[in-house]
Amino acid sequence: MSAWLSATKAILPYVSDIISVAAPVFTRRKGNTEESQVQILQQQVVELQSASLQNAVDIKALAEQFKAALPLLEREIEATDAKLARAHLLCGLSVGVAILALVVSFMALLNK
Repeated sequence: MSAWLSATKAILPYVSDIISVAAPVFTRRKGNTEESQVQILQQQVVELQSASLQNAVDIKALAEQFKAALPLLEREIEATDAKLARAHLLCGLSVGVAILALVVSFMALLNK
């Protein structure tokens, strides 16, 4: 719970910036005549096309970043898998040594 609280406190100063960027910036319908409404609709179409093109550019940039980051993540996964395998091996050896120590102590107890 405290992790969520600290994350919320860290994000809180930036909420207004995020909202101002994410808020719609398209032209509002305020025309009374049919001609002005058509012009507003045409302006909105142009704005939507512009936003769509910008989204496509941003998506392409993100895809390139993801493509560059993916091999690094795969290498980290392989390194982590190797460490995990080593930890499993050491854990298995520890259990084996513990069982051996238990057997030796029981044998010593029985021989007395």
